[in-house]
Amino acid sequence: MFFGYHLPNFTFPGTRPEELFDRYVELAVTAEAEGFDLVTLMDHVYQIKGIGPETEPMLEAYTTLGALAARTSRIRLATLVTGVTYRNPALLVKQVTTLDVISHGRAILGLGAAWNEDEHRGYGFEFPPIRERMDRLEEALTIARLMFTQERPSFEGTYYSIEGAMNYPRPLQPGGPKILVGGGGEQRTLKIAARHADMTNWFGPLEVIQHKEEVFLRHCETEGRDPSTVQRTVTMPLVLAETEHEAKAALETVDPARRPFAPAGTPEMAADFIRPYLDAGFDSFIFRTVMPTTPHAIRLAAAVTRLLR
Repeated sequence: MFFGYHLPNFTFPGTRPEELFDRYVELAVTAEAEGFDLVTLMDHVYQIKGIGPETEPMLEAYTTLGALAARTSRIRLATLVTGVTYRNPALLVKQVTTLDVISHGRAILGLGAAWNEDEHRGYGFEFPPIRERMDRLEEALTIARLMFTQERPSFEGTYYSIEGAMNYPRPLQPGGPKILVGGGGEQRTLKIAARHADMTNWFGPLEVIQHKEEVFLRHCETEGRDPSTVQRTVTMPLVLAETEHEAKAALETVDPARRPFAPAGTPEMAADFIRPYLDAGFDSFIFRTVMPTTPHAIRLAAAVTRLLR
């Protein structure tokens, strides 16, 4: 089984800007100590709707991951996920390779088609139509695989190109960091994942996840890809507390639109909610706490992992 923990914000009440990273280190170190396999954070420059107001603090993802790599020793590190429009893909590969070197081989490259138009407009990033963003995603993934595995690769695409691109030092992981493709779009995203991904990430009720799996398997068959070589992860938001009463009270503070997707209760209740996913064949989860993330929240989530293991 595989368990990750997602850290979706940099907002800690009463914390000064110069203290933000120290709080983040505390969370990552707690997740590592509690046995999680992966810590992920968002690659955004504005906070996203549904998590908090866009004016909430947001640190740049890869600077933060590099710093976390120096303060942890075992846990894998990634974004969930980088938007393809934010960076030149060759530079992104260089950043993730650097993270792999700093972390002694613990980096994962998370990549998706991007969606938050507000921050694109604010920062002057191009925000083309979804069809073009998907085309860019596929080209970027091609470049990533080439630069992870070849010495001086070249590639000429419609939107991106490299010419004898050097990537030294090489990634420490053989074949380069695993590539996680985020998103469950059935026509393009899952097809792209079947072609390029080592990992996927989906979210939603079990019946939705099972449907995504069926579509993904069909794409794998078309692409000639062995689906057992792709790790399918499920994002699982949680509202956890010591008692059921406390959890239900906490759930009332959550955006109503998000409540149906967030099991609320004790760790034992959350484990019962997740077990049908295990019975259906899904055994890789990325947890996140819908409530403000604290070391105690991570420890409660770790109690769920121990029950499931």
